[in-house]
Amino acid sequence: MTGAPLSAYSDARREWGRWGGQDEVGRVNILDDQLVADSAQACIRSGKRFSLALPIGHPAGDPTLPGRVPPRVTVTNDESFYRDGRSASLPGGACFAEDSLEIHCHGTTHMDALGHSYADDQLWNGYPAESTVGGLSRASVGSLAERTVVGRAVLVDVPRAEGVHHLTMGRRVTADDVRRTLDVQRTELRRGDILILRTGILTVFYQEGPDAFYRGLDEPGLTYEPELLDLLDRLDIVGLGSDTLCNEQQHCSELDAGFPLHILLQRNRGITFHEALWLEDWAADSAADQVWDAFYVAAPLRLLQGSGAPMNPVVIK
Repeated sequence: MTGAPLSAYSDARREWGRWGGQDEVGRVNILDDQLVADSAQACIRSGKRFSLALPIGHPAGDPTLPGRVPPRVTVTNDESFYRDGRSASLPGGACFAEDSLEIHCHGTTHMDALGHSYADDQLWNGYPAESTVGGLSRASVGSLAERTVVGRAVLVDVPRAEGVHHLTMGRRVTADDVRRTLDVQRTELRRGDILILRTGILTVFYQEGPDAFYRGLDEPGLTYEPELLDLLDRLDIVGLGSDTLCNEQQHCSELDAGFPLHILLQRNRGITFHEALWLEDWAADSAADQVWDAFYVAAPLRLLQGSGAPMNPVVIK
């Protein structure tokens, strides 16, 4: 189904030109050297590190949004190749195990390019939709990969604050839910932060199986509401991430629109989206020591003209 662009997209706040007419990374510009250094000094206390990347090649398969090709790992050389003569060891006896990976650029833990989502023939900073033809010539993930997203991240663990294992499918997370969780955690968001929302929904895939996860798939998450936009604008939030495949509810209950935050935040405001994060290990450690912020390092693959790219984001406490 297709639809005409919403007036809410064109009438809403847009930060195009804030960093000049040639900008391709949006609010990542806020993360200057001093803010990154201050964040590292404030957040790194113990040196504990947690990967936020989903595993690739899980025996049960890998969670991927329907319509996208799941990752496929193929062994291209191993000991069997040497034993049956398909390969020969090198002079001196060295042998190698090798494999290849076929993956959708949005098919696992990844960062979206600011040009990934667009409406009314315009993407981030007013670049024309035509600039996506054959690959993004403007606002690609290559620009974000070169700059990287590094700074203070705050984990907002909504299900733990509510005393449940995970949020249910279809659950809308509101700005008030975010505020209440921060109050429970005794944590505050600050200017230039990356907000990471935990729903726990990916545990359904890994603990109950793909059938349970995909049956009636309607991920919990944030969606459009003026209060949320005000919160993210007041603090100049740089990035938004979650442990969901969509990073927001697929359809908004207030706007007749699919994925409205991709337009209102990513395309209009230049907020980076960090999707399909694995948050369980970091969340468990944060619940144990009650420290909910960490130094965050996210560098997607430097895919020139890409609409997004896989990454292995790391938090350091």
